[in-house]
This record gives sequence, structure tokens and C-alpha cells, in this order.
Amino acid sequence: MNLLHLDSSILGENSASRALSAAIVARWEDAAPALKVTYRDLAAHPLPHLSGGSLGGADAIEAADAARVMQEFLDADVVVVGAPMYNFGVPSTLKAWIDRVAVAGKTFRYTETGPQGLAGGKKVILASSRGGFHQHNGADFQEAYLRQVFGFLGVTDIEVVRAEGLAISPQQREESMTAAHASIRVPLAEAA
Repeated sequence: MNLLHLDSSILGENSASRALSAAIVARWEDAAPALKVTYRDLAAHPLPHLSGGSLGGADAIEAADAARVMQEFLDADVVVVGAPMYNFGVPSTLKAWIDRVAVAGKTFRYTETGPQGLAGGKKVILASSRGGFHQHNGADFQEAYLRQVFGFLGVTDIEVVRAEGLAISPQQREESMTAAHASIRVPLAEAA
């Protein structure tokens, strides 16, 4: 079984989404000792943003990197995404990764009846972190966007581990992180 672990927070050791994604991966490693984990830090090693040259394959190195990113995603049975909310959305580095895996003919296609995802059969776990409370106030463009993207690619098994209100106070941060860690499920059936 292959697990792809992505982090996108720029906060390093102070990142809530990194702490949550690491805890999720640790649970999977405990449940499935033969698990193969591929790690990609999108903040430390950002992918170039999509450009006309990217689409045309003008840069051989960039094209090879894009092919590697796509293969990591296609090979993954489980994808754990550390996704902080930045200005109501996802970090641009995570968007750059999405632009490399949302490729017509590889992970989706258009048909006469509408789009069809080609990358189904995966489980995606979002480690979501937010400074405020946005889940019920109409300002959730982070999780909604990620659900839409992965759903478009054919992924229907999406789980969210969420920590909200992290910037409100130290006490709120601690309570939110404790609750988020407690919500991480043990992957018994998936790892078997």
C-alpha cells in the first residue's frame, strides 16, 4: 500500500496542519507496517506555477518533475494533505501541485455526459487548519475547493481532520488541536 504525504504550510515546526498530517501518517504507519510513504514538502520545495511553457512541456526538467508528481499521485492508495487556510483558500504551492495532477486524459476526462474522474479508488485525508472559525460562516473555500478538486478527479473517499480557531487564543489553539488529534481515525479496514 502506498501513501502520499503532502505538506504545504510555510510555518515549519509551528504549523498545525503539519502536526496533524504527521499524526495521520503515523497512525497509518502503525496500522500498516509495510506501508510505503512518499513525502513531498510543497513549501520547502515548491513546484513552479503553471504557465504556457509548462503546458507545452517547453522545459524538460519541469516536464520530468511534473511527470514524477503525477506518478506519485497515481501510485498512491492514500493521500494525506496538510492544508492550512490562507486568505480563505489553499496555499498557492498546493494549488501548483493540484495543477500538476488535474490533467485531462490522466486523472479526468470530458465525456458527452460531463466530466469523469479517472483517479478513483483512493482515500484522501485533509489535515485542515484555520486561524478562525469558517466551517459554518460561508467563508470555507479551502475544504470545499479540495473536496471539489478531488471529487472531480474521481476520489469519493475524503476525510477531514480539522483544527479551527487556532489564532483566537493559546487556550483555543490547544483545545482545537486536542480535538483534531482525537478525531484522527485508526485505519483498520483500509490498512488490511
